[in-house]
Amino acid sequence: MKKIIIALLAFLPLTCMAQNTWEAPTVDSTQIKAEQAQKAKAEAQKKLENAKYLAGAVPETDGKVVFTLDRDVPGKTADQIYSAVFTALQALTQEQCEFPNSKISVVNKGEHTIAARYKEWLVFQSTFLSLDRTVFNYTIIAKATDGHIHCTLERISYQYEMDRGDSEGMSVKAEDWITDKYALNKKKTKLLKGSGKFRRKTIDRKDNIFGKLCQALQIKY
Repeated sequence: MKKIIIALLAFLPLTCMAQNTWEAPTVDSTQIKAEQAQKAKAEAQKKLENAKYLAGAVPETDGKVVFTLDRDVPGKTADQIYSAVFTALQALTQEQCEFPNSKISVVNKGEHTIAARYKEWLVFQSTFLSLDRTVFNYTIIAKATDGHIHCTLERISYQYEMDRGDSEGMSVKAEDWITDKYALNKKKTKLLKGSGKFRRKTIDRKDNIFGKLCQALQIKY
């Protein structure tokens, strides 16, 4: 019996040593700081991207939503600018998202003025299981002078989910839907869930169209 007790006492320190191998995991502070910096950078980038859609991003003229492209076009005559813009606006009517009735409505070659009316699909989200989009109507009026282009995108309206059997849909003008009053929260720091997506996609499409016109004129947007 005495020998057994001595053997147990001899084994006890080894047991304690084995138990002491358990310890709290160490935290890599460098990795944590890097992750925090990356997260902060992503949040800052998101705020910067969202800023273009916030207060003042949808301009109003006499109570109407009017986006304006007003740029100098050095070295080009009114005829040259008119021709380039006409070609670009005509090409726009043939894009995949356009309805057949998108067209250049009227021109005045003597005054170098073009008016075009468009009806197209503005897509919010497209996946294998769902498609969220609206009919997007707008008018573009362009006037060329020597060394200058003045272009507006206006008379904007939407027709949303008008063909759904389980919904009445919505037909609304931009003035009643995507302005600061209707598409931003009270502090004007966030887009509202419903109208906000219309505002965001309209601004994106406006930038896309004006960018194509500037490319046609070989100037920066």
